Amino acid sequence: MRRETQNILLVLLGGALLKISFSGLYLRYVQKGLLPLLIAAGTIMIGLALFAIVRDIRRGKAVSDDEHGHSHSSRSTWLMLLPVLAVFLISPPALGGDVVSSAADTNQTQRSRNLLGDLPSGDVIPLSMTEFVTRTAWDESGTLDGRRVKLTGFLTRADGDTFVARLAISCCAADARPLKVKLAGDVPSLPNEQWVEVTGQVVPKSASEKNSWVPSFTVESSTPVQEPAEPYES
Repeated sequence: MRRETQNILLVLLGGALLKISFSGLYLRYVQKGLLPLLIAAGTIMIGLALFAIVRDIRRGKAVSDDEHGHSHSSRSTWLMLLPVLAVFLISPPALGGDVVSSAADTNQTQRSRNLLGDLPSGDVIPLSMTEFVTRTAWDESGTLDGRRVKLTGFLTRADGDTFVARLAISCCAADARPLKVKLAGDVPSLPNEQWVEVTGQVVPKSASEKNSWVPSFTVESSTPVQEPAEPYES
């Protein structure tokens, strides 16, 4: 591969990393805590490319691998541009209902019997899907029973039932695990993938090993909302 090609690829790949970092699109791929590493990687790649370009200009020519007796084809190298072009031109969406529907198991929480602590006071308690599902599966004291809770997620349907769902990640979208809650009561008649805030109460003892720890939730009210800037829970 020629030196000019190497430099172009480094600039494009580094530019793609910086673009998704500063635009917030990186949250569709990795956790928020990895932002400094993405910025550092993109900056280093562009810096290396610029250093090589300046050095070649000062030498008066670009040294190619062919001059050292190599004759490798660079066709496969240009395939590296495909994901870069996708980032610049397409902006892929975050993972959604298709992952929830295709998952062999649902509500893959970090199952442990650690003390979960008391819930805060208030008429309506906003909870993450992770905490809500974990409490319904493992909190035998029933701290959620009779409490009004607000959940945020997207709608998905299967076998005539409606669920509010969310994806949680440990590092990046590749390890996403689905979390979902079965809706009852005033179920919203919105399309699949629509993000909503639902307020209501858990159906006590509705989550069990038999139903893959999916609790039921009696909806009192629902509001359509925009997809959050951070679509995944950690």
